[in-house]
Amino acid sequence: MNFTFHNPTQLIFGAGTVLQLGEIVRTYGKKALLVTGGGSVKRNGTFDRAVASLNAAGIAVVECSGVEPNPRLSSVVKGAEIARAEQCDVVIALGGGSTMDAAKVIAAAVFYDGDLWDMFPHGQAERRLPTRALPIITVPTLAATGSEMNGGSVITNEQTTVKSFVIGKCLYPQVALVDPELTVTVPKDQTAYGICDLITHVTESYFNGVDGTPLQDRFAEGVILTAMEWGAKAIANGHDLEARAQVQWASVVALNGWVQVGTFGAFPVHMIEHTLSAHHDIAHGAGLAIVNPAWMRFAAQSRPTKFVQFAERVFGLSPKDADDIDVAMEGIERFEHFLRSLGCPTRLSEVGIGNELLARYAEDTLLVAHDDQGRLPARPSMSNADIIEVLRSAL
Repeated sequence: MNFTFHNPTQLIFGAGTVLQLGEIVRTYGKKALLVTGGGSVKRNGTFDRAVASLNAAGIAVVECSGVEPNPRLSSVVKGAEIARAEQCDVVIALGGGSTMDAAKVIAAAVFYDGDLWDMFPHGQAERRLPTRALPIITVPTLAATGSEMNGGSVITNEQTTVKSFVIGKCLYPQVALVDPELTVTVPKDQTAYGICDLITHVTESYFNGVDGTPLQDRFAEGVILTAMEWGAKAIANGHDLEARAQVQWASVVALNGWVQVGTFGAFPVHMIEHTLSAHHDIAHGAGLAIVNPAWMRFAAQSRPTKFVQFAERVFGLSPKDADDIDVAMEGIERFEHFLRSLGCPTRLSEVGIGNELLARYAEDTLLVAHDDQGRLPARPSMSNADIIEVLRSAL
């Protein structure tokens, strides 16, 4: 194994830590752009608690609200305009993954010269990654994306219906303030989608990474088992703070780089789902619940060994040998059953998606992510026809 790992984000985790927000932000600036989503943080009182902490620390607050569940490029542009006009010197994301993704790009957009969409791969000849950003503080209110402690962001260009990603050193938050109490009011469906999202983060590297990473396999399996055990409890009782905390911690670990380090794994399930949610504005986690089992069945046919390991270690099945395809498929079926038990959809028809645009979905996916043979990076790599096959099997 050969790798370099560095995550510069400071993590402050625990119930009630949102009260520290003002003191933390004061280290980085005096005037904050507070980025929020559709309004749930105001309805449940989180916004008022955050603002009170900021005001007590002498931080002026400028609001940027209304970030969409699949954040749009126009919202990022708007946020950057507000930050510049108000001369904000720090950006705070208070919300779910979409809010945090938008806040990261807003923080970089303040200094970015040119078309912001050039940050994101979308078939252009050359990308221009951001190199500078305002200090970013993340305060997640949903256990799902892990955006609070990584340097990635996913944004949708609503004019072209393409959803793409950017990863940059300057996009890492300075501090992730993770308070599980902020998640107790999250509805059951969003809780379920978040659990699917965090599990998919580790299954991507688990199944698509290089061979010879046994410790990372165990990390991934631990995250999956923890999310399955405590996620069911969080859905059964949203006010179970211990369950909420364990799911929140699993979400952080799932995509702060620690599980993936040394695996160099691709994210084909995410790439395919991004296209679906760009076209249909479905919840990201719901889309992953549909695509992931379908992709697993496709991939297991050509390299069953890792899927047999998954079935044995996660679901306790007993394979005849390392390539027992029947056990591999049974493990995938049990995983899909778990997702259904949470209330996640597992078929495209359940979210109103038919077979009319399958070819377009494949084209858009490959526009954003492809290797030098024009295939979607994965194990095995996927052609246009392969993507269509996976989607058709999920109808």
